[in-house]
Amino acid sequence: MATNKRTLLVREALAEGKRFLQSPCREAQIDTPELDATLLLCEALHLSREELILRGEEPLSDDKREKYFTLLEKRRSGECIAYILGRREFRGLGFAVNPNVLVPRPETETLLEAALAFVDSLAAQGEGPKAAPAHNLSVLDLCTGSGALAISLKNERPFLHVSASDISAEALEVAAHNAARLLEDRKCFPGGSSANYSKSVRFIQSDFFENISEKFNIIISNPPYVPTGELSALAPELQKEPRLALDGGEDGLYFIKKIIPQAKEHLLPNGVLLLEAGPGQIPAIKTLLENNGFGEVKVCKDLAGKERVVSGTFTAFGVRY
Repeated sequence: MATNKRTLLVREALAEGKRFLQSPCREAQIDTPELDATLLLCEALHLSREELILRGEEPLSDDKREKYFTLLEKRRSGECIAYILGRREFRGLGFAVNPNVLVPRPETETLLEAALAFVDSLAAQGEGPKAAPAHNLSVLDLCTGSGALAISLKNERPFLHVSASDISAEALEVAAHNAARLLEDRKCFPGGSSANYSKSVRFIQSDFFENISEKFNIIISNPPYVPTGELSALAPELQKEPRLALDGGEDGLYFIKKIIPQAKEHLLPNGVLLLEAGPGQIPAIKTLLENNGFGEVKVCKDLAGKERVVSGTFTAFGVRY
């Protein structure tokens, strides 16, 4: 990036960065050049966005200027903001991310919300001889990646016993780091005995259910579901995310077709399976669930109004316990 060597004010550097990111580029799809330029300048100066505005008339030192322009070049090369910054916010928590994990996205909050609704429903039913009290409720997050879902569940419902698995050792390292950082000071749920609550998330390296023997009240998963033929059409930034976390086979359902029949063996009576998928895949997944003994099949839409999450209760072909 060719730059004028005169001293720039902070606001001038921001304007120059915005223009640079707005200029035509084949390597990146930059839909928010002003926001991206702002975040990168905040990173270079170690300032919040509010502080950046207040210091707009201050000169930018040579070393900070060089760092800022280096970050801008990275963005123009097709590297996403989350990887450049090394973090992405999800559900109010700052998750560390790197190219070993998929970047958490807003639509995945739909899966989290649906899971929380089932958790609260099961917790409210914690009466009677066959019902599990709230502190015994267990959740498995299959294909956890950065751990965003599992850690957010534990953060918002501390009484849960949360396990999370992934085939990638590198992804689990990121997830475990996030759990240690975000949950290490977690206090037990008010009113509960410390003996009843684990304070963090248990991580398991597993190819789906291969290394998992126990059963759970709820299983959630955001598995790879992009059809192989559509990967090349993804935005350049997405193509730099791990293919292992994106490629769902010819129809995008390869892994979902494996998860559904196996999940039955790992759900407690009336256990719930929740899956994130592409909007066009939801009808096929509903049929798969119904054909495998899941009832009460429900679909949730994301904030864009697209069908994003499908769930089913395992009822052993219509028999509720």
